[in-house]
Amino acid sequence: MNWLNIITYSGTFVFAITGTLKARTHKMDVFGAAVLAFCTAYGGGTIRDILLGIRPVNWLGDYFALTLVISAVLIIFLFKTNMDKFNRVIFITDAIGLGMFTIAGIQISMQAGIGSVYSVIMGVITATFGGLVTDILCNNIPDLLKNGEMYATACFIGGLVFILLIKLGIHPDVCILICVLLIVSLRVLSKVKKIHIPRFK
Repeated sequence: MNWLNIITYSGTFVFAITGTLKARTHKMDVFGAAVLAFCTAYGGGTIRDILLGIRPVNWLGDYFALTLVISAVLIIFLFKTNMDKFNRVIFITDAIGLGMFTIAGIQISMQAGIGSVYSVIMGVITATFGGLVTDILCNNIPDLLKNGEMYATACFIGGLVFILLIKLGIHPDVCILICVLLIVSLRVLSKVKKIHIPRFK
């Protein structure tokens, strides 16, 4: 198992947890939680693969990834805590998933022969569109679109830094670590310090 697989599976598990926690905040049943976990974990990667013309899409036939999603649902279903803690955990797991899936999306796109800038865009789609679909299913305004917080913007900045570091010849493992930490830090900083990108008045 290479680093790309490790990042992809880690992101899948983390995003599945995020989707399941969102289902729990909306008091959904286990099936509803599984649907949200699946959409959060697979949604962005599915859209990326369709745009890139990759067939079959990434999750078809991958039973290990499916096991991770089911495990996340069962873990959260059995885990008891209050809703405030749920909201904090959702935010942290979502931020980590953003970092991991951004880098995974960029690497998969570059392997498919896509140029650097569009690979970064594919990385952003991979990281954010699963959450967008999940928020729509929950009847929420997606985090991707609201409040001007650094969400997709954090992914885009981290992705550009990743490409730059790779072109400078820095070891890929170091680039991955730096950029995942950068994306998570930007997301958390945006939330804590209320840093917003410009909004329409």
